[in-house]
Amino acid sequence: MRLSRALIGDLPRDVRGPGYDPQAHGVGVVHLGIGAFHRAHQAVYFDDLMAHSGGHWRILGVSLRSAGVRDQLEPQDGLYTLVVREGAEVSQRVIGAVAGVLVAAEDPAAVISAIAAATTRMVSLTVTEKGYCHDPATGQLAADHPGIAHDLADPDNPQTAIGYLAAGCAARMAASGPGLTIMSCDNLPHNGAVLRHVLLEFCSKRSGELADWVAAQCRFPATMIDRIVPATTDADRAALAARIGLADHGMVKAEPFSQWVIEDDFSGERPRLDAVGVQLVEDVRPFELAKLRMLNGSHSTLAYLGLERGHTFVHEAMADPAIAAVIDQLMREAAATLPTVPGLDPATYAEALKDRFRNSAIEHRLAQIAMDGSQKVPQRLLATIAEMHAAGGTASAAARGVAAWIAHFDGPHLDDPLAGRLREVGRSTGPARIAAALGIREVFGELADQPWFAELLTSAQALA
Repeated sequence: MRLSRALIGDLPRDVRGPGYDPQAHGVGVVHLGIGAFHRAHQAVYFDDLMAHSGGHWRILGVSLRSAGVRDQLEPQDGLYTLVVREGAEVSQRVIGAVAGVLVAAEDPAAVISAIAAATTRMVSLTVTEKGYCHDPATGQLAADHPGIAHDLADPDNPQTAIGYLAAGCAARMAASGPGLTIMSCDNLPHNGAVLRHVLLEFCSKRSGELADWVAAQCRFPATMIDRIVPATTDADRAALAARIGLADHGMVKAEPFSQWVIEDDFSGERPRLDAVGVQLVEDVRPFELAKLRMLNGSHSTLAYLGLERGHTFVHEAMADPAIAAVIDQLMREAAATLPTVPGLDPATYAEALKDRFRNSAIEHRLAQIAMDGSQKVPQRLLATIAEMHAAGGTASAAARGVAAWIAHFDGPHLDDPLAGRLREVGRSTGPARIAAALGIREVFGELADQPWFAELLTSAQALA
Protein backbone atom coordinates (compact mmCIF):
# COMPACT_ATOMS: atom_id res chain seq x y z
CA MET A 1 0.00 0.00 0.00
CA ARG A 2 1.13 3.54 -0.74
CA LEU A 3 1.06 6.63 1.41
CA SER A 4 -2.21 8.51 0.88
CA ARG A 5 -4.73 10.72 2.62
CA ALA A 6 -6.80 7.68 3.60
CA LEU A 7 -3.84 5.87 5.20
CA ILE A 8 -1.98 8.72 6.87
CA GLY A 9 -3.60 7.78 10.18
CA ASP A 10 -1.83 4.41 10.03
CA LEU A 11 1.65 5.93 10.29
CA PRO A 12 3.80 5.28 13.38
CA ARG A 13 3.31 7.83 16.14
CA ASP A 14 6.78 9.29 15.76
CA VAL A 15 6.15 10.16 12.10
CA ARG A 16 4.85 13.72 12.05
CA GLY A 17 2.03 14.56 9.64
CA PRO A 18 0.82 17.95 8.36
CA GLY A 19 -0.31 20.12 11.26
CA TYR A 20 -3.40 21.17 9.26
CA ASP A 21 -6.00 19.74 6.88
CA PRO A 22 -4.44 20.13 3.41
CA GLN A 23 -7.84 19.95 1.74
CA ALA A 24 -8.97 23.07 3.59
CA HIS A 25 -6.24 25.18 2.00
CA GLY A 26 -6.22 26.40 -1.58
CA VAL A 27 -3.36 26.90 -4.02
CA GLY A 28 -1.48 30.20 -3.83
CA VAL A 29 1.87 29.20 -5.37
CA VAL A 30 2.79 27.76 -8.76
CA HIS A 31 6.27 26.27 -8.69
CA LEU A 32 8.24 25.57 -11.87
CA GLY A 33 10.69 22.70 -11.46
CA ILE A 34 9.24 20.56 -8.70
CA GLY A 35 12.25 18.37 -8.05
CA ALA A 36 13.63 16.96 -4.81
CA PHE A 37 15.17 20.22 -3.66
CA HIS A 38 11.93 22.18 -3.76
CA ARG A 39 10.09 19.43 -1.91
CA ALA A 40 12.78 19.27 0.79
CA HIS A 41 13.10 23.04 1.16
CA GLN A 42 10.51 25.63 0.06
CA ALA A 43 7.55 23.25 0.28
CA VAL A 44 8.50 22.45 3.89
CA TYR A 45 8.38 26.14 4.82
CA PHE A 46 4.93 26.49 3.25
CA ASP A 47 3.85 23.36 5.11
CA ASP A 48 5.00 25.02 8.34
CA LEU A 49 3.29 28.27 7.36
CA MET A 50 -0.13 26.69 6.92
CA ALA A 51 0.24 24.78 10.19
CA HIS A 52 1.21 28.04 11.92
CA SER A 53 -1.25 30.54 10.53
CA GLY A 54 -3.38 28.91 7.82
CA GLY A 55 -3.97 30.67 4.53
CA HIS A 56 -4.25 29.44 0.96
CA TRP A 57 -0.61 28.74 0.26
CA ARG A 58 -0.54 25.24 -1.13
CA ILE A 59 1.68 24.61 -4.12
CA LEU A 60 0.79 23.51 -7.62
CA GLY A 61 3.99 22.01 -8.93
CA VAL A 62 5.02 22.04 -12.58
CA SER A 63 7.42 19.63 -14.15
CA LEU A 64 8.52 21.13 -17.44
CA ARG A 65 9.15 17.79 -19.14
CA SER A 66 9.21 14.60 -17.10
CA ALA A 67 6.10 13.01 -15.64
CA GLY A 68 8.14 11.32 -12.90
CA VAL A 69 7.19 13.53 -9.94
CA ARG A 70 3.52 13.67 -11.01
CA ASP A 71 3.43 9.89 -11.20
CA GLN A 72 5.07 9.65 -7.76
CA LEU A 73 2.73 12.06 -5.99
CA GLU A 74 -0.64 11.79 -7.71
CA PRO A 75 -1.49 8.32 -6.27
CA GLN A 76 -0.40 9.66 -2.87
CA ASP A 77 -2.74 12.70 -2.90
CA GLY A 78 0.35 14.92 -3.12
CA LEU A 79 1.72 13.61 0.18
CA TYR A 80 5.36 12.59 0.60
CA THR A 81 7.85 12.01 3.38
CA LEU A 82 10.82 14.17 4.23
CA VAL A 83 13.57 12.07 5.83
CA VAL A 84 16.18 14.05 7.78
CA ARG A 85 19.49 12.37 8.61
CA GLU A 86 22.44 13.34 10.77
CA GLY A 87 24.82 10.65 11.94
CA ALA A 88 22.77 7.81 13.38
CA GLU A 89 19.70 10.01 13.92
CA VAL A 90 16.83 9.75 11.44
CA SER A 91 13.44 11.50 11.52
CA GLN A 92 10.46 11.32 9.18
CA ARG A 93 7.77 13.87 8.46
CA VAL A 94 4.90 13.86 5.94
CA ILE A 95 4.52 17.08 3.92
CA GLY A 96 1.06 18.15 2.70
CA ALA A 97 1.88 21.43 0.94
CA VAL A 98 1.79 20.09 -2.64
CA ALA A 99 -1.74 20.16 -4.04
CA GLY A 100 -0.85 18.59 -7.38
CA VAL A 101 1.66 18.41 -10.21
CA LEU A 102 1.22 19.44 -13.84
CA VAL A 103 3.44 18.10 -16.62
CA ALA A 104 3.96 21.10 -18.88
CA ALA A 105 4.89 19.10 -21.95
CA GLU A 106 1.55 17.26 -21.76
CA ASP A 107 -0.69 20.30 -21.23
CA PRO A 108 0.95 23.71 -21.73
CA ALA A 109 -2.42 25.50 -21.53
CA ALA A 110 -3.03 24.17 -18.01
CA VAL A 111 0.27 25.61 -16.80
CA ILE A 112 -0.41 28.98 -18.41
CA SER A 113 -3.89 29.04 -16.86
CA ALA A 114 -2.45 28.21 -13.43
CA ILE A 115 0.02 31.10 -13.61
CA ALA A 116 -2.79 33.38 -14.81
CA ALA A 117 -5.28 32.32 -12.10
CA ALA A 118 -6.34 35.20 -9.83
CA THR A 119 -5.74 32.96 -6.79
CA THR A 120 -2.07 32.51 -7.72
CA ARG A 121 -0.02 35.10 -5.85
CA MET A 122 3.47 33.70 -6.36
CA VAL A 123 5.36 31.78 -9.02
CA SER A 124 8.64 30.32 -7.83
CA LEU A 125 11.36 28.48 -9.73
CA THR A 126 14.02 25.84 -9.16
CA VAL A 127 15.02 25.12 -12.75
CA THR A 128 18.84 25.14 -12.26
CA GLU A 129 21.13 27.76 -13.72
CA LYS A 130 20.67 26.56 -17.30
CA GLY A 131 16.88 26.94 -17.03
CA TYR A 132 17.15 30.73 -17.29
CA CYS A 133 18.33 30.50 -20.93
CA HIS A 134 20.85 33.27 -20.40
CA ASP A 135 24.51 33.88 -21.02
CA PRO A 136 26.12 33.43 -17.55
CA ALA A 137 28.98 35.74 -18.46
CA THR A 138 26.73 38.70 -19.42
CA GLY A 139 23.36 37.95 -17.82
CA GLN A 140 21.65 38.57 -21.17
CA LEU A 141 18.91 36.40 -22.65
CA ALA A 142 20.45 33.81 -24.95
CA ALA A 143 18.44 34.75 -28.03
CA ASP A 144 19.94 31.85 -29.98
CA HIS A 145 18.77 29.30 -27.40
CA PRO A 146 16.57 26.78 -29.30
CA GLY A 147 13.89 26.85 -26.59
CA ILE A 148 13.73 30.65 -26.60
CA ALA A 149 13.50 30.73 -30.39
CA HIS A 150 10.66 28.19 -30.22
CA ASP A 151 8.78 30.08 -27.50
CA LEU A 152 8.95 33.37 -29.40
CA ALA A 153 7.63 31.67 -32.53
CA ASP A 154 4.92 29.67 -30.70
CA PRO A 155 4.15 31.52 -27.43
CA ASP A 156 1.07 29.45 -26.57
CA ASN A 157 3.08 26.22 -26.46
CA PRO A 158 6.22 27.12 -24.53
CA GLN A 159 9.14 24.84 -23.79
CA THR A 160 11.13 26.98 -21.33
CA ALA A 161 10.40 28.39 -17.88
CA ILE A 162 10.86 31.89 -19.32
CA GLY A 163 8.33 31.16 -22.07
CA TYR A 164 5.79 29.88 -19.53
CA LEU A 165 6.23 32.92 -17.31
CA ALA A 166 5.72 35.26 -20.26
CA ALA A 167 2.63 33.36 -21.45
CA GLY A 168 1.15 33.29 -17.95
CA CYS A 169 1.78 37.00 -17.45
CA ALA A 170 0.24 37.75 -20.87
CA ALA A 171 -2.90 35.84 -19.81
CA ARG A 172 -3.03 37.71 -16.46
CA MET A 173 -2.68 41.04 -18.26
CA ALA A 174 -5.45 40.13 -20.73
CA ALA A 175 -7.74 39.24 -17.81
CA SER A 176 -6.86 42.46 -15.93
CA GLY A 177 -5.49 40.28 -13.16
CA PRO A 178 -3.23 41.38 -10.33
CA GLY A 179 0.55 41.35 -10.50
CA LEU A 180 2.70 38.46 -9.34
CA THR A 181 5.63 37.79 -7.09
CA ILE A 182 8.02 35.83 -9.31
CA MET A 183 10.76 34.28 -7.22
CA SER A 184 13.92 32.52 -8.34
CA CYS A 185 15.16 29.98 -5.82
CA ASP A 186 18.20 28.92 -7.85
CA ASN A 187 21.88 29.44 -7.11
CA LEU A 188 22.41 32.49 -9.29
CA PRO A 189 24.06 35.73 -8.17
CA HIS A 190 21.38 38.42 -8.02
CA ASN A 191 18.86 35.75 -9.01
CA GLY A 192 15.87 38.07 -8.75
CA ALA A 193 17.46 40.73 -10.96
CA VAL A 194 18.66 38.10 -13.47
CA LEU A 195 15.18 36.60 -13.74
CA ARG A 196 13.57 40.03 -14.12
CA HIS A 197 16.03 41.10 -16.81
CA VAL A 198 15.75 37.88 -18.82
CA LEU A 199 11.95 37.80 -18.61
CA LEU A 200 11.59 41.47 -19.59
CA GLU A 201 13.99 40.98 -22.50
CA PHE A 202 11.91 38.00 -23.67
CA CYS A 203 8.60 39.87 -23.18
CA SER A 204 9.85 42.89 -25.10
CA LYS A 205 10.46 40.61 -28.09
CA ARG A 206 6.81 39.53 -27.84
CA SER A 207 5.13 42.82 -26.99
CA GLY A 208 6.16 46.16 -25.55
CA GLU A 209 2.82 46.28 -23.72
CA LEU A 210 3.52 42.93 -22.05
CA ALA A 211 7.02 44.01 -21.00
CA ASP A 212 5.60 47.23 -19.53
CA TRP A 213 2.95 45.28 -17.59
CA VAL A 214 5.47 42.85 -16.12
CA ALA A 215 7.83 45.70 -15.18
CA ALA A 216 5.04 47.61 -13.43
CA GLN A 217 3.02 44.80 -11.85
CA CYS A 218 5.46 42.04 -10.91
CA ARG A 219 8.16 41.85 -8.24
CA PHE A 220 11.26 39.68 -8.39
CA PRO A 221 12.71 39.32 -4.89
CA ALA A 222 16.23 37.98 -4.61
CA THR A 223 16.64 34.85 -2.51
CA MET A 224 19.28 32.68 -0.93
CA ILE A 225 18.44 29.04 -0.27
CA ASP A 226 20.54 26.47 1.53
CA ARG A 227 19.97 22.80 2.27
CA ILE A 228 21.83 19.73 1.12
CA VAL A 229 19.36 17.43 -0.65
CA PRO A 230 20.96 14.32 -2.16
CA ALA A 231 19.22 12.24 -4.79
CA THR A 232 16.85 9.61 -3.39
CA THR A 233 17.71 5.98 -4.13
CA ASP A 234 15.66 2.78 -4.28
CA ALA A 235 17.42 1.71 -1.08
CA ASP A 236 16.17 4.91 0.62
CA ARG A 237 12.61 4.17 -0.45
CA ALA A 238 12.85 0.55 0.74
CA ALA A 239 14.22 1.61 4.13
CA LEU A 240 11.40 4.13 4.58
CA ALA A 241 8.73 1.58 3.64
CA ALA A 242 10.12 -0.82 6.24
CA ARG A 243 10.05 1.98 8.82
CA ILE A 244 6.55 3.40 8.23
CA GLY A 245 4.74 0.39 6.77
CA LEU A 246 3.73 2.20 3.56
CA ALA A 247 5.43 2.70 0.22
CA ASP A 248 6.32 6.31 -0.60
CA HIS A 249 7.51 6.80 -4.15
CA GLY A 250 7.91 10.56 -3.66
CA MET A 251 10.09 10.66 -0.54
CA VAL A 252 13.01 13.08 -0.30
CA LYS A 253 15.94 13.18 2.10
CA ALA A 254 17.95 16.08 3.49
CA GLU A 255 20.34 17.26 6.16
CA PRO A 256 18.88 18.98 9.28
CA PHE A 257 20.19 22.43 8.29
CA SER A 258 17.87 24.64 6.24
CA GLN A 259 18.01 28.35 5.43
CA TRP A 260 15.92 30.64 3.24
CA VAL A 261 16.65 34.36 2.95
CA ILE A 262 14.24 36.49 0.87
CA GLU A 263 14.41 40.13 -0.15
CA ASP A 264 11.31 41.77 1.31
CA ASP A 265 9.83 42.83 -2.03
CA PHE A 266 6.46 41.24 -2.85
CA SER A 267 3.59 42.03 -5.17
CA GLY A 268 0.32 41.87 -3.27
CA GLU A 269 -0.11 39.60 -0.28
CA ARG A 270 3.08 38.49 1.39
CA PRO A 271 3.12 35.03 2.96
CA ARG A 272 4.10 35.17 6.63
CA LEU A 273 7.12 33.00 6.04
CA ASP A 274 9.10 35.00 8.58
CA ALA A 275 6.93 33.38 11.22
CA VAL A 276 8.34 29.94 10.33
CA GLY A 277 12.03 30.69 10.10
CA VAL A 278 12.51 32.50 6.78
CA GLN A 279 14.70 35.61 6.99
CA LEU A 280 13.10 38.61 5.23
CA VAL A 281 15.82 41.19 4.62
CA GLU A 282 16.43 44.38 2.66
CA ASP A 283 19.56 43.04 0.97
CA VAL A 284 20.17 39.37 0.21
CA ARG A 285 23.55 39.90 -1.47
CA PRO A 286 25.86 39.25 1.50
CA PHE A 287 24.11 35.97 2.29
CA GLU A 288 24.05 35.06 -1.39
CA LEU A 289 27.76 35.74 -1.83
CA ALA A 290 28.68 33.75 1.27
CA LYS A 291 26.75 30.74 0.06
CA LEU A 292 27.81 30.93 -3.59
CA ARG A 293 31.49 31.37 -2.88
CA MET A 294 32.01 29.43 0.34
CA LEU A 295 29.45 26.62 0.13
CA ASN A 296 28.77 26.23 -3.59
CA GLY A 297 32.35 27.02 -4.62
CA SER A 298 33.62 24.41 -2.15
CA HIS A 299 31.00 21.91 -3.31
CA SER A 300 32.03 22.24 -6.96
CA THR A 301 35.71 21.95 -6.08
CA LEU A 302 35.01 18.90 -3.90
CA ALA A 303 33.11 17.35 -6.80
CA TYR A 304 35.77 17.77 -9.47
CA LEU A 305 38.76 16.97 -7.26
CA GLY A 306 36.89 14.12 -5.58
CA LEU A 307 35.85 12.44 -8.81
CA GLU A 308 39.40 12.86 -10.12
CA ARG A 309 40.71 11.00 -7.05
CA GLY A 310 38.15 8.19 -7.23
CA HIS A 311 35.65 9.28 -4.57
CA THR A 312 31.87 8.95 -4.88
CA PHE A 313 30.39 11.02 -2.03
CA VAL A 314 31.05 14.44 -0.50
CA HIS A 315 31.94 13.02 2.91
CA GLU A 316 34.52 10.72 1.29
CA ALA A 317 36.17 13.64 -0.51
CA MET A 318 36.23 15.65 2.74
CA ALA A 319 38.04 12.75 4.42
CA ASP A 320 40.83 12.99 1.81
CA PRO A 321 43.51 15.20 3.44
CA ALA A 322 44.74 16.61 0.13
CA ILE A 323 41.25 17.74 -0.86
CA ALA A 324 40.37 18.99 2.64
CA ALA A 325 43.44 21.24 2.56
CA VAL A 326 42.27 22.81 -0.72
CA ILE A 327 38.78 23.34 0.72
CA ASP A 328 40.21 25.03 3.84
CA GLN A 329 42.18 27.44 1.67
CA LEU A 330 39.28 28.01 -0.73
CA MET A 331 36.98 29.01 2.10
CA ARG A 332 39.55 31.51 3.35
CA GLU A 333 39.91 32.96 -0.15
CA ALA A 334 36.15 33.25 -0.60
CA ALA A 335 35.73 34.79 2.86
CA ALA A 336 38.24 37.51 1.96
CA THR A 337 35.92 38.71 -0.83
CA LEU A 338 32.82 39.05 1.37
CA PRO A 339 31.47 42.31 2.78
CA THR A 340 31.26 42.69 6.55
CA VAL A 341 27.72 41.87 7.65
CA PRO A 342 26.39 41.78 11.23
CA GLY A 343 25.55 38.23 12.17
CA LEU A 344 27.70 36.64 9.45
CA ASP A 345 31.09 35.45 10.70
CA PRO A 346 32.91 33.77 7.79
CA ALA A 347 35.20 31.69 10.03
CA THR A 348 32.26 30.27 11.99
CA TYR A 349 30.33 29.72 8.76
CA ALA A 350 33.30 27.85 7.26
CA GLU A 351 33.54 25.45 10.21
CA ALA A 352 29.78 24.80 10.08
CA LEU A 353 30.03 24.06 6.35
CA LYS A 354 32.85 21.58 6.85
CA ASP A 355 30.83 19.80 9.54
CA ARG A 356 27.89 19.56 7.14
CA PHE A 357 30.12 18.20 4.38
CA ARG A 358 31.40 15.49 6.74
CA ASN A 359 27.87 14.19 7.51
CA SER A 360 28.20 10.61 6.27
CA ALA A 361 24.47 9.99 6.71
CA ILE A 362 23.87 12.28 3.72
CA GLU A 363 25.22 10.33 0.76
CA HIS A 364 25.58 13.35 -1.51
CA ARG A 365 27.00 12.16 -4.81
CA LEU A 366 29.84 14.17 -6.27
CA ALA A 367 28.57 13.44 -9.79
CA GLN A 368 25.28 15.17 -8.93
CA ILE A 369 27.14 18.32 -7.82
CA ALA A 370 29.45 18.19 -10.86
CA MET A 371 26.58 18.57 -13.35
CA ASP A 372 26.24 21.76 -15.40
CA GLY A 373 29.65 23.14 -14.45
CA SER A 374 29.61 25.66 -17.32
CA GLN A 375 26.63 27.33 -15.65
CA LYS A 376 28.02 27.16 -12.11
CA VAL A 377 31.76 27.85 -12.29
CA PRO A 378 31.48 31.59 -13.17
CA GLN A 379 29.65 32.63 -10.01
CA ARG A 380 31.02 29.93 -7.70
CA LEU A 381 34.74 30.21 -8.48
CA LEU A 382 35.62 32.77 -11.17
CA ALA A 383 34.15 35.68 -9.22
CA THR A 384 36.37 34.84 -6.22
CA ILE A 385 39.44 34.65 -8.46
CA ALA A 386 38.68 37.99 -10.14
CA GLU A 387 38.00 39.84 -6.87
CA MET A 388 41.05 38.42 -5.13
CA HIS A 389 43.24 39.52 -8.06
CA ALA A 390 41.72 43.01 -8.07
CA ALA A 391 42.57 43.30 -4.36
CA GLY A 392 46.17 42.24 -4.98
CA GLY A 393 45.77 38.61 -3.84
CA THR A 394 45.83 35.21 -5.50
CA ALA A 395 42.97 32.70 -5.25
CA SER A 396 45.07 29.60 -5.91
CA ALA A 397 42.58 27.15 -4.33
CA ALA A 398 39.68 28.50 -6.38
CA ALA A 399 41.93 28.14 -9.43
CA ARG A 400 42.51 24.48 -8.45
CA GLY A 401 38.72 24.04 -8.57
CA VAL A 402 38.53 25.57 -12.05
CA ALA A 403 41.48 23.49 -13.28
CA ALA A 404 39.83 20.34 -11.89
CA TRP A 405 36.66 21.23 -13.79
CA ILE A 406 38.66 21.59 -17.02
CA ALA A 407 40.32 18.21 -16.32
CA HIS A 408 36.79 16.80 -15.97
CA PHE A 409 36.01 17.50 -19.65
CA ASP A 410 37.27 14.12 -20.86
CA GLY A 411 36.02 12.16 -17.86
CA PRO A 412 33.11 9.72 -17.57
CA HIS A 413 30.93 12.02 -15.40
CA LEU A 414 30.61 15.01 -17.73
CA ASP A 415 26.97 16.19 -17.82
CA ASP A 416 26.69 19.73 -19.11
CA PRO A 417 24.67 21.78 -21.63
CA LEU A 418 28.00 22.57 -23.36
CA ALA A 419 29.16 18.95 -23.23
CA GLY A 420 30.03 18.72 -26.93
CA ARG A 421 32.32 21.73 -26.82
CA LEU A 422 33.84 20.68 -23.49
CA ARG A 423 34.68 17.22 -24.82
CA GLU A 424 36.36 18.86 -27.81
CA VAL A 425 38.52 20.91 -25.42
CA GLY A 426 39.18 17.72 -23.44
CA ARG A 427 41.00 16.20 -26.39
CA SER A 428 43.92 18.55 -25.81
CA THR A 429 46.38 18.26 -22.94
CA GLY A 430 48.52 20.45 -20.69
CA PRO A 431 48.63 24.21 -21.34
CA ALA A 432 46.89 23.66 -24.68
CA ARG A 433 43.78 22.48 -22.86
CA ILE A 434 43.77 25.62 -20.70
CA ALA A 435 44.10 27.79 -23.82
CA ALA A 436 41.27 25.91 -25.54
CA ALA A 437 39.04 26.15 -22.46
CA LEU A 438 39.52 29.93 -22.33
CA GLY A 439 37.96 30.06 -25.77
CA ILE A 440 34.59 29.30 -24.15
CA ARG A 441 33.70 32.97 -23.74
CA GLU A 442 30.26 32.44 -22.25
CA VAL A 443 31.99 30.88 -19.23
CA PHE A 444 35.16 32.93 -18.84
CA GLY A 445 34.10 36.30 -20.25
CA GLU A 446 36.79 38.97 -19.95
CA LEU A 447 38.99 36.76 -17.77
CA ALA A 448 39.86 34.82 -20.92
CA ASP A 449 41.86 37.85 -22.14
CA GLN A 450 43.96 38.18 -18.98
CA PRO A 451 47.47 36.65 -19.18
CA TRP A 452 47.66 36.42 -15.38
CA PHE A 453 44.53 34.26 -15.34
CA ALA A 454 45.88 31.82 -17.92
CA GLU A 455 49.11 31.55 -15.92
CA LEU A 456 47.16 30.93 -12.70
CA LEU A 457 45.12 28.10 -14.27
CA THR A 458 48.23 26.57 -15.82
CA SER A 459 49.95 26.57 -12.41
CA ALA A 460 46.84 25.07 -10.79
CA GLN A 461 46.69 22.41 -13.48
CA ALA A 462 50.30 21.43 -12.74
CA LEU A 463 49.42 20.87 -9.06
CA ALA A 464 46.55 18.49 -9.83
